[in-house]
Amino acid sequence: MALERSGALLNRVHAAFANQASAHLTPTVQEIEPRISAMLAEHDDAVHLNSALYARIRALHDKRDALGLDPESLRLLERYHTRFRRAGAELDEAGRRRLRGLNAEIAAASTAFGQNVLAAGRAGALVLDDPALLAGLSPDAVAAAAANGRALGHDGKWVLSLRNFSNQFELAWLENREVRRRLLAASLDRAQDTNGPLAVTIATLRAERAALLGYDSHAAYVVEDRTAGSTRAVTDLLERLVPPAVANARREAEALAELAGGPVEAWDWAYWSDKLRKQRYDVDEAALRPYFELERVLHDGVFRAAREVYGLTLAERPDLPGYHPDVRVFEVFDADGSGLGLFLADFYARDTKRGGAWMNSLVRQSGLLGHRPVVVNNHNIAKPAPGAPTLLTFTQVDTLFHEFGHALHGLLSAVRYPYFSGTAVPSDFVEFPSQVNEMWSLWPEILGHYAVHHETGEPMPADVVARMKDAAAFGQGFATVEYLAATMLDWAWHTLRAGEDPGDPLAFEARALEDAGLALPAIPPRYRTTYFTHVFSSQYSAGYYSYIWSEVLDADTVDWFASHGGMRRENGDVFRRELLSKGGSVDPMQAFAAVRGRAPDVAPLLRRRGLAN
Repeated sequence: MALERSGALLNRVHAAFANQASAHLTPTVQEIEPRISAMLAEHDDAVHLNSALYARIRALHDKRDALGLDPESLRLLERYHTRFRRAGAELDEAGRRRLRGLNAEIAAASTAFGQNVLAAGRAGALVLDDPALLAGLSPDAVAAAAANGRALGHDGKWVLSLRNFSNQFELAWLENREVRRRLLAASLDRAQDTNGPLAVTIATLRAERAALLGYDSHAAYVVEDRTAGSTRAVTDLLERLVPPAVANARREAEALAELAGGPVEAWDWAYWSDKLRKQRYDVDEAALRPYFELERVLHDGVFRAAREVYGLTLAERPDLPGYHPDVRVFEVFDADGSGLGLFLADFYARDTKRGGAWMNSLVRQSGLLGHRPVVVNNHNIAKPAPGAPTLLTFTQVDTLFHEFGHALHGLLSAVRYPYFSGTAVPSDFVEFPSQVNEMWSLWPEILGHYAVHHETGEPMPADVVARMKDAAAFGQGFATVEYLAATMLDWAWHTLRAGEDPGDPLAFEARALEDAGLALPAIPPRYRTTYFTHVFSSQYSAGYYSYIWSEVLDADTVDWFASHGGMRRENGDVFRRELLSKGGSVDPMQAFAAVRGRAPDVAPLLRRRGLAN
C-alpha cells in the first residue's frame, strides 16, 4: 500500500507529459523528451532493482496466505512480486548493470523512432499545385486540403497529410491514378533511412534483454504475462487465420480485376474496392459522409449509447481549458447524478500530433488516493475549412465508438489501487472492451439518431442502412490480410533470439511476410516496419496480435449482448459490474467468464470475418 501511494505526483506529471508528447509535440517538448525518457527509465530501474525493496516484497509474498488480505490486496502483492521479478530484481549486480544500460538504450532509441515517424510524416505530405488533381474527393475534403496547405506554409497549394497507417483514406476516391500511386508511395516509404536501422537496434536490444531475464525471445517475455500465456498460443491463432484470409483476399482481387479490366495494384485496391462496393451494394462511402456530422455522431451516437447502456451523461465544460485550443472537456455524470470524472476530446489532426487514434489516462481512478479519472481520446480527423461542418467516413465513426470504449474502461473503473485502474490490464485484453463498444455504431436505436443529413435533417434511408450493413462485411479479406501482415512483422522482429542478426531491415521485412504467407504486393501491411510506432515506440511490442486476440472475446460478447436483448441497461450493468469496473483487479479471463458464463469461443470471430469455412 505504501508503494502504491508513492510517486503519485510523478505519475500525474508523467501522464500529462506523455500525452503532450503524442498529441502536441511542440519543439520544446520534442527537445526535452529524450532527456525525460532517459530519466524515467533510470528512475524505473532504481525502483525495480532496489534489493532491499524487493527483499521486502518477496518476504511478504512468501507468507501471503497468512496475511489475511482481501482479494484485491492479495492480487496487488502478487502483481508487484511478478513485476519486480520480470524487471530483473533477481539478477546479480553485473546483470543489473547491463539491464540498466539496455533499458536506457531502448528508451532512447524508441523515443527517436517516434520522433522520426512524426518528422517523416510531415516531410512526406503530398503537396499538389492543382485542385483538379484531387478529383473524386468531396468539396469539403478539397477545402480541407487547401486549409491544410495554408496551415503548413504552402499557401495556394493543396496538401494531403499522412496518417500513421499505410493505406490513406483518400486512395478510395482519388480518380487520378498517378496521384494515388504517389500518395501510397509517400506513405509506404516513410522514415526508411532513419528508422530501418533503429528497428534493428531496438529489436536486438530487446532480444538481449529477454535473454538476460531468462527468456527465449522478447515475445516470450511479453506473452508470459498476457492472457495468451505462450508464444505457441499466439502462433496457433495467427496460423489458423492466415490461409482463409489470403484466400478471401485473392477472391476479392479477382473481382476487382474484373471490374477494373486488369490487375489491380496496391494504389488501386481501395479505389476499385469502393467502386465494387457501390456496384454490389449501391453504397457510396463519400456520398454517405453528409449523414455523419461529427457533433451529431458524438452527442446522438457515442454519448447516447453510453447513456442507454450505462446511464451516463456528459456535459461540456468550456470553462476548463485543454492542452491545445482544439481540445474539448466534458464532465461525466453517473445515472444518479454523481460526478464520475472528466473526458477530453481531441479530434483534429495537426502536424504536432502523431497519427492514428488512441486513449490516454491523465488521472487514474483510485479509491486509495481518492482520485477520479480524467481520460482523453485523440483522433486525426482532417480539420474542415472555417465554418464548414466536420463530415466523417463510417470508418471514422466506428473509431469514435472504439476509442470511447477505452474511455469508458477508464471512467467506469471502481478499484482501490491505482495499479489496477481502468485499462491497466494485459495488452491482449485492453482492446476487448473498446471493440465491444463498436457494436453500437450500427445498432438501430443509435444509428437512427445520429445518421442524419447535416443539411436537410433527413435520416439515412432504411434501405441505405441495410446496404451499408451488408457492405460492412465486404473487404474482410483485404482488412484481415493487412492486419495480419503487420502482426506477423511485429512477431518476426520480436521472436529474434539474442545474438541473431536480422540484417537489412527491409529485406528482413520481406522475408517475414514471405515466410508467413502474406507477401501480397497489392496488400501492404497496415504498418510497415519503419513507421510501426505501436511496437517500436509504444507499449505494443510483441503485442499487436492483441487486436485479433481481443476480437475473439469481442465477437463472443457481442453475441451475448444480442442474445440477451441488446441495448438494455441490465446488460450494461452486468458488463460494467463484472468487467469494466474491475480493471486489472481480477484475472481478466475470470472477468470475461463472469459476463459470458464460459470461456471464449473463436467461432463468432470466424463468422464475422468471413473465415468460418
